[in-house]
Formats: sequence, structure tokens, C-alpha cells
Amino acid sequence: MQTTADANLITTKTRELCRSLLEDTQFQDARRRIEAFMGNDEAKSQYQLLTERGEYLQHKQQQGLPLAGEEITEFEKLRESFVNNPISKGFLDAQQEVHQIQESVAQYVSKTFELGRVPEETDFEGGSCGHGCGCH
Repeated sequence: MQTTADANLITTKTRELCRSLLEDTQFQDARRRIEAFMGNDEAKSQYQLLTERGEYLQHKQQQGLPLAGEEITEFEKLRESFVNNPISKGFLDAQQEVHQIQESVAQYVSKTFELGRVPEETDFEGGSCGHGCGCH
């Protein structure tokens, strides 16, 4: 059973990691681009419309219904308009960067549990995340 001191140390170190993330310039830049998107009603409306239209088309496909050429063309126009908006493009790129940071942190923590030590870069080579991970 873990002692209170151990739990406090883990919490302290986790908070230090969070502070490091917040101080990272790449993370700060990504957050600024996300906030710029969230403050732009036009970009958010484009995103919502694109998402709704995409979900509609996906649902229609799942029902085995054919997609009309006009529907596909309209969706592609919406998508193109969205990704050509610099604020929207910045948002998409920032989302991907934040996701990559999250994945990296998760991989290091998972590998630490798996190995029982701090992983080295070489522990991640070979394209496998380890025995029992489900990717084999």
C-alpha cells in the first residue's frame, strides 16, 4: 500500500510536469492558436457545420444509403473553406501538436510501468510499444 508521502511525491512531480508543459514554448503557441480559434465565431461556425455535415454523411453511409454527388461536393467545399481559414488551420495543427505531446507523455508513463525504470529512447525503437499492449 502506498504511503501518503509517496502519493504526495507523485502529485508534486505530476504538478511539476504540468508546469513544464505550460512553460514549453511549443505548447504555449499551440494554446494561443486554440484560443484564437475559440474566440473566432466564424471559424467555430464553419467547424460546427462541417462536423454536422460529416456526421450526416457518415450516418447515411452506415444506413447503406447512397451519397449524392452534390452532397459530397458541398462537404468538400465546406472542408476546403475551413482548412483555408488560417485560424482554423492553426487550430487543427495545434490540436495535432497537443495530441502528440499527450501521446508522448502517455508512452513514457506506460513504458515506465512496463519496465519498472525510466525508459531510454532505445526502449521505443522497433515500432512496438511492448508486450501485452494489444498492438501485435
